[in-house]
Amino acid sequence: MSHLMNTYARLPVAFARGKGAWLTDEDGREYLDALAGIAVNGLGHAHPKLVAALAEQVGRLIHVSNIYRIPEQEALADRICALTGMDEVFFANSGSEANEGALKLVRMYGHKRGNPQAQTIVMEHAWHGRTLATLAATGSEKARKGFDPLPSGFVRVPYNDVAAVEAAAAADPRVQAVWLEVLQGEGGIRVADAEYLRALRRLCDARGWLLMVDEVQCGIGRTGKWFGYEWAGIRPDVITLAKGLGSGVPIGAVVAGGLATGTLGPGSHGTTFGGGPLACRAALETLRIIEEEKLLANAAQMGQRIRDGFAAALRGLVGVVAIRGQGLMIGIELDRPCGDLVGQALEKRLLINVTQDRVIRLLPPLVIDAREADEIVSRLAPLVRAFVGTPAQRAA
Repeated sequence: MSHLMNTYARLPVAFARGKGAWLTDEDGREYLDALAGIAVNGLGHAHPKLVAALAEQVGRLIHVSNIYRIPEQEALADRICALTGMDEVFFANSGSEANEGALKLVRMYGHKRGNPQAQTIVMEHAWHGRTLATLAATGSEKARKGFDPLPSGFVRVPYNDVAAVEAAAAADPRVQAVWLEVLQGEGGIRVADAEYLRALRRLCDARGWLLMVDEVQCGIGRTGKWFGYEWAGIRPDVITLAKGLGSGVPIGAVVAGGLATGTLGPGSHGTTFGGGPLACRAALETLRIIEEEKLLANAAQMGQRIRDGFAAALRGLVGVVAIRGQGLMIGIELDRPCGDLVGQALEKRLLINVTQDRVIRLLPPLVIDAREADEIVSRLAPLVRAFVGTPAQRAA
């Protein structure tokens, strides 16, 4: 009997090692990883350049605390601001912590502008984390169930709907920010329209609001650009990062620019572990390797190859509602709950998961090659076809 708290419905496999897009279990069986630790392992497993950098850093310095200057942290903040055009960065340990920091920033921003009851517009089907505040902002009733009373301060509206945001603004003068994922991950791999994002930017500019973008899952190259919002040609006031930033070493970041710059000061926020030398070295190496190995272009190309492969392999199946995504963030929506496919794919040595009950989610590492992209399609497509049936079978 395990003494682990029963918070996960774990699959019956444990992995002993990995290399690139492949994992090997305790019995020596190989699995193709199309999940990448839920968008974390962008460089795949055991990338030799990352391994060497981490080994060197561990042998030199792991932790000192934020009482002191941390050169690796300063270098990483400079690199992120160079990529985003933003002004300052706070480092945390996870996406939830980064998002908590962003929410605290909104509250402080409101107080400084004479609005001590600042409200943040959030989206239906959003996912921002499992702490109490980020859970309150998250658009999943299932995840929120049993944790009332949750913090207030949020106005929820439909995703991809500018009119709904404008109506919410008209109804509540306390609104101070709009917060969204430009590509919803847990919400079913839903991509925001570029014009919707541009309209939100204009609306926030006109009202002096903060436009905040949660890039925890879609950032760091997964969509084929460094950040998902770049596809719309906008710049947010606040960006949150985590997952792929450290390639498996825990790190999160709150990035601020524009009106948000300078909102938080000494004593207003902090962390013991966030931004330590090891985590920041991991992130610096991750960014360097992505650029050096041209993984942004690879993510765009391999993502298109996978989507095209599934479009051809699943053509004509009425049970397939949509194949969508951007770069290596791909969803296949079916007309029924499909959680059983996770176990079936595991038997075929393929790692996937399902979100929103009906959407197969694929998040392969950015280092995936054409052969591996095709292998994902060849292993999964027959399972989907058998699961939903052909048009003739369904008609019968």
